[in-house]
Amino acid sequence: MKFTELNLNEQLLEAISHMGFVNATPIQQLAIPQILDNKDLIACAQTGTGKTAAFILPILNKLTGKEDYSIDTLIIVPTRELAVQIEQEIQGLSYFVSVGSKAIYGGGSGKDWDLQKDALKEGTDIIVATPGKLLSHIAQGYVDFSKVKHLVLDEADKMLDMGFTDDLMSIISKLPEKRQTLMFSATMPNKIRELAKKILKDPEEITLSISKPAAGVKQSVYLTFDNQKVPLLKHILTERPDYSSIIIFTSSKSKVNEIVHALRKNGFKSHGVSSNLDQSEREEVLLGFRSKRIRIIVATDVMSRGIDIKEINLVINYDTPFDAEDYVHRVGRTARANTKGEAITLVNEKDMKKLTQIQKLIEAEITQIPLPVDLGEGPEFKVHSNSSRRPFKMKRKN
Repeated sequence: MKFTELNLNEQLLEAISHMGFVNATPIQQLAIPQILDNKDLIACAQTGTGKTAAFILPILNKLTGKEDYSIDTLIIVPTRELAVQIEQEIQGLSYFVSVGSKAIYGGGSGKDWDLQKDALKEGTDIIVATPGKLLSHIAQGYVDFSKVKHLVLDEADKMLDMGFTDDLMSIISKLPEKRQTLMFSATMPNKIRELAKKILKDPEEITLSISKPAAGVKQSVYLTFDNQKVPLLKHILTERPDYSSIIIFTSSKSKVNEIVHALRKNGFKSHGVSSNLDQSEREEVLLGFRSKRIRIIVATDVMSRGIDIKEINLVINYDTPFDAEDYVHRVGRTARANTKGEAITLVNEKDMKKLTQIQKLIEAEITQIPLPVDLGEGPEFKVHSNSSRRPFKMKRKN
């Protein structure tokens, strides 16, 4: 379906055309008509399916011609990276529409606070905010949400996982009861449905492609002992000199600097990204990564849902993700917008069970690649299963 078939106004269609988009993704085809029809919505779609534009486009359509400066739309997200990403997308799509927006998040300077305060106090059409920083502003008494017509919770499952439930309910209590509420989530656990019952009214529901990596991702695993991981990274990176954008994911902030140090020691320029950096430092690294000045970044899971960079060639899971859903989000950083990409996971002897859970979740076998001969043998794969369902076997590449 083409965007021209979705009843969007001419200004938005011009902006979409200017950005080079012609056909709407499935989530956009299903969500945009519902949002334009003022329905509450709960939508489940994986990373990289275009769900940000699925809620931004119809909201911008409604805001076209708005004359006052009141806050019309509040978008709440789990991380500052995602807040920045969404606001940038708003700015791109609203190029031909007179709509203002402001991202509210922590980690900045006093000047950043003042700019955020001005936007909240004087009013701006769309506010994109992380829960904690928004509550800090609300506590000062100058935030007026009395004219909010649209509430969007993006990455709702991640916000609940991060313990933001009480913060969300506190913020929502400040909003008008008569509003349109849209909830977007990559997964649909019971706690999401419970939250939906509390804040949505007769919602429409859309569920697409739960927990499936994009078809263009070439997935593989190495079974490796921890002391083999750094030499294995060197081997993987050396074999792919033409790859210009690589993300290495680790499960803890403490390992980010360790991996960066090891890579640099082996001749690979790289930068780490975690919550230990202040916002300006993180944005500088991401800008360098987007512009291809930085080839390799090492990041924690905070980045798996908060970065929108196209043409990432390779994702390496230095640590097997603790949760199988996180595997999908990490892998979802590559092969976006129908491109090709590669995802390699390093699995130690303690993570065999996690690998089994990942394979069951994605309903696919993952190819095992033998370790380079000079690294010696790795651990043997042991299948773990807590159910009677026949587990997947490893598909070994010879």
